[in-house]
Amino acid sequence: MTNNAAQNTLQKPRVAIIGKGALGLLYADAIAASCGTDVVAFVMDEARLARHAGESYSVNGKPVDFRNATPRDLGPVDLVMIAVKSGGLQGALDLVESLLGERTVIVSVLNGITSESKVAARYGWDRVVPCVAQGMDAVHKGSSLVYTQPGQLHIGRFEQTPQEAFDRVRGLFEVTGIPFVVEDDIRYRMWAKLLTNVGINQTCAVYDQPYGEVLDREGESFRTFVAAMREVIAVGNAEGVPLTEKDLNFAIALENSLDPKATPSMGQDRQAHRKSEVDEFSGEIMRRAARHGIQVPTNAWLNRRMREIEETY
Repeated sequence: MTNNAAQNTLQKPRVAIIGKGALGLLYADAIAASCGTDVVAFVMDEARLARHAGESYSVNGKPVDFRNATPRDLGPVDLVMIAVKSGGLQGALDLVESLLGERTVIVSVLNGITSESKVAARYGWDRVVPCVAQGMDAVHKGSSLVYTQPGQLHIGRFEQTPQEAFDRVRGLFEVTGIPFVVEDDIRYRMWAKLLTNVGINQTCAVYDQPYGEVLDREGESFRTFVAAMREVIAVGNAEGVPLTEKDLNFAIALENSLDPKATPSMGQDRQAHRKSEVDEFSGEIMRRAARHGIQVPTNAWLNRRMREIEETY
């Protein structure tokens, strides 16, 4: 940690997490293990607060007890972590205002490459530090979270990101025990994660298969997985992001390190009959591909199939 970051980081920071799903629970548990449960709270509106009253949660079979609060009850915090699905982002942003103090910083762990700009449009780039969650195999069912790999949060700076805000997030992550990596080129890392999500999330969901079956190199779903990622490479290159076949191979190796019987978030969405983040994956690739005149038939097919599946819920 830099001297400035150390001076600016409280010994007992206050962290608000919006979104009590897989990533929210995963990082709340990490924070509690380092600093105690009193430093972290899940923030929600009154209606959701009432629904969560009396619920008990567990992480890897261990009971956990985190505070639920409305933004007004909690007040200003040091760090706001937004961990909702993409469809819940606008509602989450409505909760942020009462959590902001003079030096509050915000990180989004949403999938995709668009959430930071949406947060900044509402609350300014001076608070927003780009972040990518990668490498976890968390499975969230009901009030239970199970994982074997906790992954890491990758953080970095866009041109608009103040050094002070970045240093503050880095210091807060160190104090709270959140595993993280500092990226020299966070935009590239976001696209590399998007490449992985476009491939594995959509393929697992459309074929209704866990990691291990999709990664069977003899199967149709593996061919779809790879083809979808190659389209992301083409679009990323057109956008000035230097993705290569090396990134594709890294994504395959990363997925092979996860529990072969588990499935990623979009596969979990299909099993629970929830709306998925398909628009942030193939939808975003299709929009950008159209601007560059690039053909992306695999992503178009995955997008259409996922929407057809969701219509059956």
